[in-house]
Amino acid sequence: MQFPPYLTRWEKISRIGLRGGCIAVLLFLILPLLVIIPLSFNGGSFLTFPLDGVSLRWYRAMLESSSWSTAFRNSFLIAAVTTVIATSFGTLAAIGLHRLPATIRGALQMLIMSPVIVPVVITAMGLYFLYAPAGLNNSLLGMVLAHTTLAVPFVVITVTSTLEGFDMNLMRAAASSGAPPLVAFRKVMLPLIAPGVLSGALFAFAVSFDDIVVALFLAGPEQRTIPVQMFNGVREEISPTIASAATILVLLSVLLLSVVEYLKRRSERLNASSHSPE
Repeated sequence: MQFPPYLTRWEKISRIGLRGGCIAVLLFLILPLLVIIPLSFNGGSFLTFPLDGVSLRWYRAMLESSSWSTAFRNSFLIAAVTTVIATSFGTLAAIGLHRLPATIRGALQMLIMSPVIVPVVITAMGLYFLYAPAGLNNSLLGMVLAHTTLAVPFVVITVTSTLEGFDMNLMRAAASSGAPPLVAFRKVMLPLIAPGVLSGALFAFAVSFDDIVVALFLAGPEQRTIPVQMFNGVREEISPTIASAATILVLLSVLLLSVVEYLKRRSERLNASSHSPE
């Protein structure tokens, strides 16, 4: 391990300790996920380690199961529709907040962030009693609306952070050139804040796809999602099929995080180029 020559002995020790602590925390978080992946290839009939052979039987069983197929279809459908609605509303809300005075903006941001601040079980209970008179419980529409409530704050956060580096003089220049507001937004602002919008969309998809608390309150047998299916599987019968589904979710999460990191770096490059002198 190489250190700059000007560091003292204690500074080198502190840096070693900091790096060691970071690695320890990382392993503490990652190791449970790394254990699940090989368990999904277990050839035995139970979740045992070491493995009783290597097989894809539980992935095949998951694909052939009607309950798991329905859960995957519901999860992707609900998450996709939620992503479209939450991204649209969250982007508009972020742009509107960005134009407001700081005092009003702070109060409205706290209101929009309330679904993130309040424990999700309280939100789920409130949505259950709110949707019951309207007949939205046990329906895909109710699930989409509930997940949109949870996902919009994440879109607002990501788009707002992107707007902090956006030069509003570009919109004024487009307006002075005769561009209508919608055209200026579509051709000037949207391309520059697109990485933040896409990052918010990915977060919205992940929030909807990973939710279990709201789904337990609102979903019926026909609206069962993957997390609910996994929860019921753990409660009723611990099967290696759960490890297979968990592995797919882990790989999907890694893919989403990789795309978010790429979009973050691209947003930084776009903001730097928009502020650089000609």
